[in-house]
Amino acid sequence: MQALQGLKVLEVGNIIAGPFCGTLMADFGAEVIKVETPKTGDLIRNMGRLQDMWYAVEGRNKKNITLNLKSDEGKGILWDLIKRSNE
Repeated sequence: MQALQGLKVLEVGNIIAGPFCGTLMADFGAEVIKVETPKTGDLIRNMGRLQDMWYAVEGRNKKNITLNLKSDEGKGILWDLIKRSNE
């Protein structure tokens, strides 16, 4: 059993600070769901000379979902995920 096993985390962060915290929680056993924007995803995907290298580091042990948070449908799905994270 890991230290954060059973904890559900919804990560809506972008680039470094928020995703890094999510990565640490995932490393310790939390179920982390990362929410990304359509088409571009997390901006860290395009950083550095090796495309996607930083994302591979920051995105490990996470589940991903792409949501358009400008649409009512995307907002509804996000609220459902928030409710499930509190269970």
